[in-house]
Amino acid sequence: MQAHHHPAHLMPPALAAWLAGVALQLQQAELWSLTVYGIFLALAFILLASAAIKSIAFWQKATAVTLAFGLLGFASTGLRAHVFSSHALDPALEGKDLTVTGLVAAMPQYSEAGTRFRFEVEQAELDGRSVTLPPRLYLGWYGGAWAGGELLDLQRAPQPLQAGERWRMAVRLKAPHGGSNPHGFDFELWLWEQGLQATGYVRAGLRDAAPQRLAQTAWHPVEWARQQVRDAIFLRLQSEERSPERLRVAGVVAALVTGDQQAIDRADWDVFRATGVAHLMSISGLHVTLFAWLAGLAIGWAWRRSSRLCLAVPAPTAGLLGGLVLALAYALFSGWGVPAQRTVWMLATVSLLRLSARRWPWPQVWLLVCALVVAIDPWALLQPGFWLSFVAVGVLFASDNPTLKLGRSSWHRRLLALLREQWVLTLALTPLTLLLFGQVSLVSLIANALAIPWVTLVVTPLALLGVLLPPLWELAAHAVQWLSLYLGLLAKLPLATLAVAQAPLWAGVAGLLGGALLVLQLPWRLRALGVPLLLPVLLWQAPRPPAGEFELLAADIGQGNAVLVQTATHALLYDAGPRYSRESDAGHRVLVPLLRALDVRLDRLVLSHRDSDHTGGAAAVLAMQAQADLLSSIEESHELHSLRPGQRCEAGQAWNWDGVHFEVLHPTADDYELARRSNALSCVLRISNGRQSVLLAGDIEAGQESQLLMRGAPLQADVLLVPHHGSKTSSSAAFLDAVAPQLALVQAGYRNRFGHPAPAVLARYAEHGIRVVDSARCGAAHWQSQAPRQLSCQRRTERRYWQHTVP
Repeated sequence: MQAHHHPAHLMPPALAAWLAGVALQLQQAELWSLTVYGIFLALAFILLASAAIKSIAFWQKATAVTLAFGLLGFASTGLRAHVFSSHALDPALEGKDLTVTGLVAAMPQYSEAGTRFRFEVEQAELDGRSVTLPPRLYLGWYGGAWAGGELLDLQRAPQPLQAGERWRMAVRLKAPHGGSNPHGFDFELWLWEQGLQATGYVRAGLRDAAPQRLAQTAWHPVEWARQQVRDAIFLRLQSEERSPERLRVAGVVAALVTGDQQAIDRADWDVFRATGVAHLMSISGLHVTLFAWLAGLAIGWAWRRSSRLCLAVPAPTAGLLGGLVLALAYALFSGWGVPAQRTVWMLATVSLLRLSARRWPWPQVWLLVCALVVAIDPWALLQPGFWLSFVAVGVLFASDNPTLKLGRSSWHRRLLALLREQWVLTLALTPLTLLLFGQVSLVSLIANALAIPWVTLVVTPLALLGVLLPPLWELAAHAVQWLSLYLGLLAKLPLATLAVAQAPLWAGVAGLLGGALLVLQLPWRLRALGVPLLLPVLLWQAPRPPAGEFELLAADIGQGNAVLVQTATHALLYDAGPRYSRESDAGHRVLVPLLRALDVRLDRLVLSHRDSDHTGGAAAVLAMQAQADLLSSIEESHELHSLRPGQRCEAGQAWNWDGVHFEVLHPTADDYELARRSNALSCVLRISNGRQSVLLAGDIEAGQESQLLMRGAPLQADVLLVPHHGSKTSSSAAFLDAVAPQLALVQAGYRNRFGHPAPAVLARYAEHGIRVVDSARCGAAHWQSQAPRQLSCQRRTERRYWQHTVP
């Protein structure tokens, strides 16, 4: 009876309550006051003090401790968020030319456009007076005239940067601001987790003071060492052969040694995700565990060579602690990602239990490590890697993996056990993967059967040993090339991946429980109950408009246009957003994931005109949507026509989908004969169901607006995509009188260099009583013809306190 009331039994509910408290705080749209979090913290300590009273019943102790830890998790996370947000960038300093002195805080990231790096501020000035900036900035130093997809004055080429260097440079900053889209990547959360509270770029124009390197300091030695190793890998592997394939595998080798995942080419990531081996191409728990095991064996072997050392500390203990310390060093050197953290804390917990001759149940160890990782970084709970890592470990424990009991079993039994382990993980994690990413690899079992031992036992050891013997990097590169050939063949199979609409949270949780039931050591009658639980996440269908209705989703893609139009059974994408840089565009970053998450099959892609802020993501969209036809005003010689021969848009073209009428109003055939700017050839599309209508106007300017009025085009619309992002050259008063919209959508980047939407244009819309919604404040905007008075803004419906609020 006494054992039932042992204090150790309080640990699982307390740890679970801590995690629940943190998770609840992360759902807050706005931070509460410090006073409220302080009161919660005081309540938690009062509850813990009451639980220490010996005379109260055990259930009362358990209740008090559970509530206390829940309050501690909630309040401590809120207080940490308050402290961090107190260092935010002053809005008055946005867009100003500031002079900053400080340190390069991490190894820089290189691209064709320039260099991205983290900068630790020591001193900042504005016009000679001292100002306060956030402690860490995320800066770009661009060469030529390209910066984040926008043209700037000619820039000096970036100079080589080393982690730990002190520099003095002129910069322009803005608050952390990224796109906000359904199922999209939260760039602002990523910056928050990295401790970066402002972004910007180095002012290195010919009229600006040249950036000055002041000194190499001893600060950030780990980042300096990571950079030396990464650069040495690229130098070594580029010196022999300079083929594109050779340079790409260098990025994989660098990622496995230093954890620099940005070194891996985007095309390679696509293959790794399609084959389900992406987890192997970063510093995963498997790599850290292998490193700890090998280090422990080596230290134990060396320790046994000295009787004096063995008398002081037993060799098994020395190997255990030495392996743990070296695993910690490797995890820190590789960037300290969530999988590495989870593994280090798991190894540390198991090691301490072994040294203390204690044996805890696996759920207790699992919960303790979860809580420890979340205590160090509460926002890790929002990372997909956290859930994939911990769910995988929990499933392996719960399914009673026979691999742990094989001892000296024959090789074929070991092989069967390893295959079973991979099958268990695949089955259990499929619902979670679909919930998080909307797709799962159907060839992952075959791919991992070779990739796991090859990467773990061949590629990674060669890559790590190459730090001591650089020629081994050559062998690692060849090993990666051979693996890439195998994975590339699998990725090209017709059914390599399964993509479904991303289900709501409840369906994902049900699917995860179903997958877990199927792999647990339970009678098959109970396991079979997991099958119906899997169905919601596998068969979920994103809602579509009924016949005769349509809806718009204006994606948040920065400075550019991209509007998804859906009817009951058809879909059209109007423009494909901008190119952000030479390596990144709205197609890969926003539109392809969005279309996949919504399970949208495009019938038509309309590109209003050739400008890169409208066609930048088109290639990625066309590659994903092989069945979509192309309608545009771009010239026949344009490179996009080599990907998909298209039809020229002309006034008078019309079609009907599900009771919804689409009509092209501009340009006319005569317009193509005249030598005009590309804006003048923008395809203007009107969509109507007889009750509600929308006008998508591209980048037409006042001249084309007058032309439409003179032709008597049917311009009236309830919703208007503001011409030319709100430029002062568009949205004439006569045009607004003719359209007479109730709602106007502006797709423009936050603090874009063009000043869109122009204040004079906004005043004109206000004079006409038109409500204007811009993507910088709204995020992705969702409008439905069934509820024309309502507009759903992603930044409002999914608001979280770390997200930027535009003044």
